[in-house]
Amino acid sequence: MKIQANEGKNLEIEVNGVKYLRIPVKTHVVMKEDDLFEVVDKYTKDLRQPDDIIFCSEKIVAITQGRAFPISEIKPSWFAKFLVKFVYKSPYGIGLGSPYTMQLAIKDVGIPRLLLGCMAALVTKPFGVRGAFYKVCGQRAYAIDGPCDCTIPPYNRYAKMAPKNPDKVARQMKEKLGNEFIVLDANDLNVDILGKSSKDLDVKFLKALFKDNPLGQSAQQTPIAIVRKA
Repeated sequence: MKIQANEGKNLEIEVNGVKYLRIPVKTHVVMKEDDLFEVVDKYTKDLRQPDDIIFCSEKIVAITQGRAFPISEIKPSWFAKFLVKFVYKSPYGIGLGSPYTMQLAIKDVGIPRLLLGCMAALVTKPFGVRGAFYKVCGQRAYAIDGPCDCTIPPYNRYAKMAPKNPDKVARQMKEKLGNEFIVLDANDLNVDILGKSSKDLDVKFLKALFKDNPLGQSAQQTPIAIVRKA
């Protein structure tokens, strides 16, 4: 199998003076009916080696958990429409800036915590501070995402929650695959490690490996990466 970088991306990166190879792994369009282990095993078994670390997009973890929904099935409440007014609308992503994604946040995060986030945003906004809402509401709120024209169909018309129990998922995947396993949320602006198979894996190191977002976030269809020393 030919190993190549996604367009405009690099295969190699240097972290702490050591070069690492990030091999993007293309898959079919993952759906709710798919089993995460079967997907990862199928597309990595001819490439992975014992000491490799497997990185997996949180999106396909959430999808296989049934935590992604067509927006036609999401009915935003008046409260969701109200709370959206307090969220900073980033030009780089939907986040909770849509009534559809906010409705998912109400379901998954809860109204009390969202209200605390709104209060924090109101207090800090006059000082030019952004992101207070997400800091209060936590990673589960931050990882919620909505429809985007650049996303592969049918997910250009979907909204999704954060994956459930990502650390547990990572540990289970390591047991089945034999490789360290990471659940990550990465884009061109930020990298977050949502789940890891071993506590001793350094989060700063893992984030540094993906700071340039080698998997991309549009039509690449590479939600998995195999990482090893170059």
